[in-house]
Amino acid sequence: MAMATTIQPTLQATDDGAILFDAGAVAQAGTARFDPAWFESQSWQGRAQVSALGAGRGSTLRVETGQTDWVLRHYRRGGMVARVLGDRYLWNGAERTRSFAEFRILAELAGRGLNVPAPVAARYRRSGVHYRADLITQWISGAMTLAERVRAGAADTADAARVGASVAGFHAAGAYHADLNAHNILLDPQKVWLLDFDRGGVRAPARSWQSANLARLRRSLVKLGAARDGEQGFDNAFWCPLMAAYERAQGDVAQAAPGGARG
Repeated sequence: MAMATTIQPTLQATDDGAILFDAGAVAQAGTARFDPAWFESQSWQGRAQVSALGAGRGSTLRVETGQTDWVLRHYRRGGMVARVLGDRYLWNGAERTRSFAEFRILAELAGRGLNVPAPVAARYRRSGVHYRADLITQWISGAMTLAERVRAGAADTADAARVGASVAGFHAAGAYHADLNAHNILLDPQKVWLLDFDRGGVRAPARSWQSANLARLRRSLVKLGAARDGEQGFDNAFWCPLMAAYERAQGDVAQAAPGGARG
């Protein structure tokens, strides 16, 4: 488990909503307040390198200034409802906005020493019964998504074991991920990270939701072509090693728990 990251949540009112930010991260920029313009890609033009990330429905950008290396994400709906509401969500209180909820979850998990991108700032902008939302997190350097490794033909048994053990650690901590797929898993030379805890949460560990998480991950790997040579080959080369590492790590947690088995 990584060293715990301390987040200092600070609330700042705006004309149409509010911003929740990490005072420590913002202090590194030499200010005590968060500039709302930092959520807008155009505000960085001419003073930062801005690049699009991924191919999903959301507007996700990387901003590099030399001092700042952030990921900016604007929340967008998916599916049929997106045709009607686009990037608008029903207002149900500040702490229940997608951005504030995800900031809080990431801050809690980072505080527990789990490998998640540290939250920098979350914003909502309210208009009547709807709101729009944005989130900024720290960029994780030197890493590739598991999806990228699969597509490059680089994912191997060692990757599988690392991912399995990492997911087990999150599950043991009660970290529920609503969309655990290969795009939301990052691997660097030393660590495995989980991204995108939108609609996630911390709950009591239970085999039901943990198994559903793993099944979703398996489906995403198969969809990416990891089983192009047949599911038996995929199971032998990747999925079985992943699950074996997952079960070992779960067993280690149970052994270490108070009242656990003793040798």
